[in-house]
Amino acid sequence: MERPDQEGQAEELRDAPDSAEQPAAGNVEAEQLEEKDIQKWAGKIGDYNQQEKYVQEGFWGKVKRYASKVPFAREVVTLYYCATDPATPMKAKATAIGALAYWILPIDLIPDFVPVAGFADDATAVLLAYKALSSQITDEHRERAEQFFAINRDFKVITRT
Repeated sequence: MERPDQEGQAEELRDAPDSAEQPAAGNVEAEQLEEKDIQKWAGKIGDYNQQEKYVQEGFWGKVKRYASKVPFAREVVTLYYCATDPATPMKAKATAIGALAYWILPIDLIPDFVPVAGFADDATAVLLAYKALSSQITDEHRERAEQFFAINRDFKVITRT
């Protein structure tokens, strides 16, 4: 999976269609349970290669459309950078890709168009993956996500309190 630079991200975001269709470190039991749940959800759209392709094709379009509407947008973009980092271990990439693929999926456990509750299942998948990968998510991944939102200021990212 390619790692676009900041300029490339802005270009991908500009060209992206508006349609979204295109555990704490050290707690091994919790991490395994969370990864199992994430993989179950992500399994709805196929194997790792299918999920990776799905994320590549649909990620920036979904970000463009929903980043200002969900309180976990920073985590989504951070997971993307973790998943696309060549230094990230394959197992961690698979977990991140699975959660991102589920987030992109327009029809899931609770369809995204359902007011208020539509992103609850997506938030669960993303935040479980984020927590499970806390030891793999680097400062660089977080900084790149922050840079992305700084460059794309038209996204009014919701801040959780």
